[in-house]
Amino acid sequence: MRSTPRTEAFPAHTPAAAQVFTTVLSHGPLTRSDMAGRAGLSAAAVTKAVRPLIEAGYLVEDVDDVGDEARSSLGRPANPVRVDGGRALFIGVKVTGDEIIAVLTDLCCRIRVARHLPLVARDPKTVLASISALVQELLAEADGFGVQVQGLGVAVSGDVDRAAGAVRLSPFLEWRDLPLAELVGMTTGLPVTVDNDVRALAVAEQWFGAGVGLSDFAVVTVGAGIGCGLVVHGKVVSGAHGVAGEIGHVVIDPTGPPCHCGNRGCAEAIAADPAIVTAVREATGLPVADAAQAVDLARRGDPGAREVYARAGNAIGRAIATVANLLGPERVIISGEGLAAYDLFAEQIRDAFAASAFGTAAQCDVLTRPLPFDEWARGAAATAIQSFISGAGT
Repeated sequence: MRSTPRTEAFPAHTPAAAQVFTTVLSHGPLTRSDMAGRAGLSAAAVTKAVRPLIEAGYLVEDVDDVGDEARSSLGRPANPVRVDGGRALFIGVKVTGDEIIAVLTDLCCRIRVARHLPLVARDPKTVLASISALVQELLAEADGFGVQVQGLGVAVSGDVDRAAGAVRLSPFLEWRDLPLAELVGMTTGLPVTVDNDVRALAVAEQWFGAGVGLSDFAVVTVGAGIGCGLVVHGKVVSGAHGVAGEIGHVVIDPTGPPCHCGNRGCAEAIAADPAIVTAVREATGLPVADAAQAVDLARRGDPGAREVYARAGNAIGRAIATVANLLGPERVIISGEGLAAYDLFAEQIRDAFAASAFGTAAQCDVLTRPLPFDEWARGAAATAIQSFISGAGT
C-alpha cells in the first residue's frame, strides 16, 4: 500500500489572487495589464497577487530578451505570465452505472493518463474499492512526473451537495445520503471534491472548453439521463438545494410516459436513452436491447423508431428553450453519449427550440460538442483544481 500523499496549500491567500490565477488559467498567457482588465482589478492588486504565485512556481513570467540598457529606458516590460501546468497534478473520477473512468491531469487540466475499470456492482463498498484501486494506479503514474497530486475530484449523477461532500440521491447508482467525499478521502488520503457530473463538466467547459470567456452559458447532456449545468454571471450554480438545472424533470407532456421521479412526461422520460429504447421496443414490437440497436433501427428507416427519435428531439429542444427563456444564456452546449443519435433528432431539436424560445432568447448559440467520458472525468479533476485554488478542498 502506498503511503499517504503529501499535499500543499495553494499560495493564493486572497480572493483577488485566486481570481487572477483562474483568469490566467483560462485566458493566459496574459500581461499584468491584461489580467487587470479581465479580472476587473487595479494594477497594484494584480502585482500583489502575482508575486507569491510566481515565487511558488505556479505562474511563470516569460521574460523577453530586452537588454539591461533598453530595460531601464523602457521601464518594466509587459512580459506575459502563464500557468506552469506541470507544477501540480490532479485526479478526476467519473462514476457511471457500469464503469469508472479516472484521469490524471496537470494544473491546466490536460489529461496525462486515463484509466477505465468496469463496475461489477453499484453498492458503495464496491465502488469505493474500485475508485481506490484506480487512484492508487494514477498515484503510481504521478511518481513518474515527479510532482505531487494535490487533489481528487469525483463526479456522479444525481443530487450532489458539493459543500457537504455528499450524494443526496443518485437514481442510477441507487445511492442516498452517502458521505462520499469523506469515504473517498479516508481510502485515498487526498483532499476530495464531490460534485454532480454535469456541473463538473460545466466547470471544465467554463475554464478550458467552449465556455471560456462567456459569462452565461449552459451545458445540456443527453444520454442515460438529461442533465444541465448552468453558469450564471461567471459562476457555476447549484441553487439553494443543489439541484439547479434539472431540466430532465421539466414536464414536456403531462400525459406522457411515467418518469422515475414520480411525474409523467418529463424530458428524461421521453428523451433519455432508456426511455428511447423502451419506446422503440413498444413502437416496433422488436426486442431492442440497447440504444445502439435503437439507433440502428431508426437509421434503417423503421418508421416507429424514427418517430420515437423525433419525439425525443422535440422534448430536448423544448427543454433547452426553457433554459434559454429563464436565463438568457449566450450559448447552450449539448453533449453526452446520446449525441451518437444526433442525426436522428437534430432537426426536431432546432425546430422545437425555435418555436419555444421567446423573443431574443432564440438568438442563443446552440452548439453540439461530443465529449467522451474521459472528458467528464476531466471535469471532475477541474472541480479538484477549483477547490485547490480556493482552499475549499474537503
